Parts: sequence; C-alpha cells; structure tokens
Amino acid sequence: MLSPTVVSDIKSIINTAREKAIRAVDTERVLMYWHIGQRIFLEEQQGKERADYGRYLIKSLSEKLEPEYGTGFSFRHLNWYRQFYRTFPIVNALRSQLSWTHYRLLIRLESQDKIEFYIAEVVKNNWSSRQLERQISGPSPC
Repeated sequence: MLSPTVVSDIKSIINTAREKAIRAVDTERVLMYWHIGQRIFLEEQQGKERADYGRYLIKSLSEKLEPEYGTGFSFRHLNWYRQFYRTFPIVNALRSQLSWTHYRLLIRLESQDKIEFYIAEVVKNNWSSRQLERQISGPSPC
C-alpha cells in the first residue's frame, strides 16, 4: 500500500522542479531580450542620424526575424528590448526575481526613483506582475 506522504512528497518535488524550470527559462528570456536591446542600441550609435536610423534598423530587423521567430520579434517588441537595455544598462543589475512582464511594466515608468522603488517592493513582497501593475496604477508612492 502506498503511503500518502510518499505521493505528496513526490508531487511537491515535481511542482518545485517545474517552478524552477519556468524561472530558469524566464531568466534566460530576460537576458536574451537585454542582449538584443544592447545590440540594437550599439548598432544605432554608429548611425549619423540616430533616430531615423534606429527606426529603419528596428523595422528591417523585425522584417527579417519575425517570420522565423514569431511575434516576439515584431517592431514593437524590438523597441521594448532596446528600451529595456537603455533603462537597465548593466546586465548584472537585473534581478532574477523579476520576469520579463515585470520589466516590461517597469520600463514604462518615467522616473529612475520609481523604477528602483518598485523593484525593491517586488523583491521584498514577492509581487506577481499583476500585483506590480495594480500598484503602479494606484496612487504614486514617489
């Protein structure tokens, strides 16, 4: 006869492993987006008319990448990746507790103080991206 604790222990092991796998994949995705944003930004800096060149560069990239890799590489998404790099230029400062959805919400904020405040709150309170969105939409703390 099977002990109920064996079943519950194994379920716990499975659930923990699944959660770790999901976090690992999301961490790699965040790093991938950061590196893409960095590469776009560095390429733009070589252009003489940065704004026009950047727009052309991202449009051209999206036309090449989206058919093969999907909508995550559309013009809009590539702009987010560039903005992500510009907002968080130091890769080692990225927090593994934050998902891409967290970062996408944070890059929309206009103040570095607000960004730092919300990062600290996400980490301290283990907020989901939905909780972060609700907090950002509420009364301003800064």
